[in-house]
Amino acid sequence: MGEVRGGWIPPMYLLRSEAMQLVQLIIPMESAHVTVSYIGDLGLIQFKDLNADKSPFLRTYAAQIKKCAEMARKLRFFKEQMLKAGFSPKKSATQVDINVDDLEVKLGELEAELIEINANGEKLQRAYNELVEYTLVLQKAGEFFHAAHSSASELQREYESRHIGEESLDTPLLLEQEKSTDSSKQVKLGFLTGLVPREKFMAFERIIFRATRGNVFLRQAVVEDPVTDPVSGEKVEKNVFVVFYSGERAKNKILKICEAFGANRYPFNEDLGKQAQMINEVSGRLSELKTTIDVGLLQRGSLLQTIGDHFEQWDLLVRKEKSVHHTLNMLSLDVTKKCLVAEGWSPIFATKQIQDALQRAAFDSNSQVGAIFQVLQTKELPPTYFRTNKFTSPFQEIVDAYGVAKYQEANPTVYTIVTFPFLFAVMFGDWGHGICLLLATLFLIAREKKYSSQKLGDIMEMMFGGRYCILMMALFSIYTGLIYNEFFSVPFELFAPSAYACRDLSCRDSTTMGLIKVRPTYPFGVDPAWHGSRSELPFLNSLKMKMSILIGVAQMNLGILLSYCNAKFFRNSVNVWFQFVPQIIFLNSLFGYLSLLILVKWCTGSKADLYHVMIYMFLSPTDDLGENQLFVGQKTLQLVLLLLAFVAVPWMLVPKPFLLKKQHQDRHQGHSYTPLESTEGTFQLESNHESHGHEEFEFSEVFVHQLIHTIEFVLGSVSNTASYLRLWALSLAHSELSSVFYDKLLLLALGYNNIIILIVGIVVFICATVGVLLVMETLSAFLHALRLHWVEFQNKFYEGDGYKFYPFSFALLDGEDE
Repeated sequence: MGEVRGGWIPPMYLLRSEAMQLVQLIIPMESAHVTVSYIGDLGLIQFKDLNADKSPFLRTYAAQIKKCAEMARKLRFFKEQMLKAGFSPKKSATQVDINVDDLEVKLGELEAELIEINANGEKLQRAYNELVEYTLVLQKAGEFFHAAHSSASELQREYESRHIGEESLDTPLLLEQEKSTDSSKQVKLGFLTGLVPREKFMAFERIIFRATRGNVFLRQAVVEDPVTDPVSGEKVEKNVFVVFYSGERAKNKILKICEAFGANRYPFNEDLGKQAQMINEVSGRLSELKTTIDVGLLQRGSLLQTIGDHFEQWDLLVRKEKSVHHTLNMLSLDVTKKCLVAEGWSPIFATKQIQDALQRAAFDSNSQVGAIFQVLQTKELPPTYFRTNKFTSPFQEIVDAYGVAKYQEANPTVYTIVTFPFLFAVMFGDWGHGICLLLATLFLIAREKKYSSQKLGDIMEMMFGGRYCILMMALFSIYTGLIYNEFFSVPFELFAPSAYACRDLSCRDSTTMGLIKVRPTYPFGVDPAWHGSRSELPFLNSLKMKMSILIGVAQMNLGILLSYCNAKFFRNSVNVWFQFVPQIIFLNSLFGYLSLLILVKWCTGSKADLYHVMIYMFLSPTDDLGENQLFVGQKTLQLVLLLLAFVAVPWMLVPKPFLLKKQHQDRHQGHSYTPLESTEGTFQLESNHESHGHEEFEFSEVFVHQLIHTIEFVLGSVSNTASYLRLWALSLAHSELSSVFYDKLLLLALGYNNIIILIVGIVVFICATVGVLLVMETLSAFLHALRLHWVEFQNKFYEGDGYKFYPFSFALLDGEDE
């Protein structure tokens, strides 16, 4: 779980989960809230829901939860408003004690005030935007009317120059027609002005033309800058339009079209004097509205600042209150309805702290009766609780992703802390890449305090959470890189000069045939003389392949030994004699023997063919080994090991189902009736478990299960050993990729003696190294190491069918979203 601190904590023990107990608390009603709150501060009890059959709406504290949910909604509203205004909630240095009821009233008042300010601000802003649009209409339409008036004046002057002595300028253009036409048949032209979104103008013009059958005159003017729409509040590019029409029917059609296209219409007077007066009036109102809006924004900002100063404290208080009432709803009322009864799991080491918290709660709530704490006896499987810290928690998360450990079974995390980064490093062995990984990890560790208080992205949060796991991976990569003697695929004589030298000039063809040993053996890792030679690949392939088998057999043996530890811990002698013993014999009769042959061949320098030895160990076990014999008595040993391997299979398969059947019969012989117990509660608990115990023993089901388990182990021993060869394959791939990037990018660029090509080559080399080797290869090696632990190692002993210990803790509320 999380890191737990305090002087009362015993030393951390990761191999077995904490010993747990089922506790019962009987809490008086008057101190229930304070008691649960103190237990939440302690964070060491996982409550059981004793009202699982009740609907959430019918529970005792449903009304209080509803009230807390309403307060949480108001706080979310405040947070949204603060984020829109550019404020961020601050952690208040001074904690002000406030009652939940007072907080509810205060939040209601603040919400009403903020809603009113927002509504007024929206009205003012809409009026301001409408006036801005009106100003544009007055300007653009005024320009059109002014241009039309100037054009008419010019035409009138031309007409007068040709017809001296005729009507003045003020005479209407159609005066003669009007005089000669009946007044009842005169046509009066009207016009509408407004703004329409530019993207809709073409369709707007087309629809008007079709609806009025072309009996309109439409003019438009483009507004250069985007305009804030009064309705949506968004910036929109618009055009000012003027539509001249004839008749009321055409007007009604145009009005409906304007409404459909979201065109805002504004009144306009064709008199030039009144236009100037309206522009002055609108400008004055705009300045007044701007001042009013600024004052409103200052008032709103001041209110949000006040809310932001206390937001974190109020939010935490509401969350705590809600979680307390959720927990209280899990408790059951006793028959007198004066006490609440709680049941839950807690670690045994926390007993004293829980009792102290109960006493403090009774004292602080002025309760006449204190809460009663008692331990219940049960056969129910307790939750699994490991106390971890920031170093061990990422490794525990890796194991838990496969499955949570059963209560007190051996925890693979203890060994994963070392084996996981080591297996990663076997595939990623390059001390140059390891240093790059180490520097990135040290950067995360150096900024630990800053990043731990921030919300990071998904990938960054994952890397930061596993920073100490990556640190171990980097350190082990440097170690294995020194063994492989590779620094970005380049060998170095770090610990001593190479033990080999050229016999003569003929050895320049990069082959070890011309090399002779002139110095002592290279003290640590691979001799640098191997790199670049023709026999480099066969030598490293043989080395890494055999090393992978040795590592795999060792880790699988560790898994089988842990199955023995589990069997001894749970006092299961059947699993010791009929699971552990035949499994350890079978695995080591075949692959343990292969590991022994590898070590003997390395020590003696023999040229024996191990493939031939292992194949003919099965095909012709009685034949002489000839030149493949590594030691005296090897043939006899092979026959004995082969016999043991064949015996181990029925040893695993046959006896265990029969012994389990006999144990079942002995356990229930003569127990047809359940004895009465002294107390009703204990009797109920035991009778429930006896009913489970009297289930019929399905021998065929058990035998089939054991058959599957045996076949899986026998075949898995071969496939799992072969699976560890991925260590060799990925190590080879990493080394070859690194060598290709170095030879084909860096050295090739250096060979041109051109500064530009050199810079390009270095940049491409860095990008390829980071992108492929430090990102993709790291992820690939991580996933393969994960698979080796989950499948090849943990399946030997780890059941992983438990469930986590989730205590009621206020400390867990900080990282949770509502």
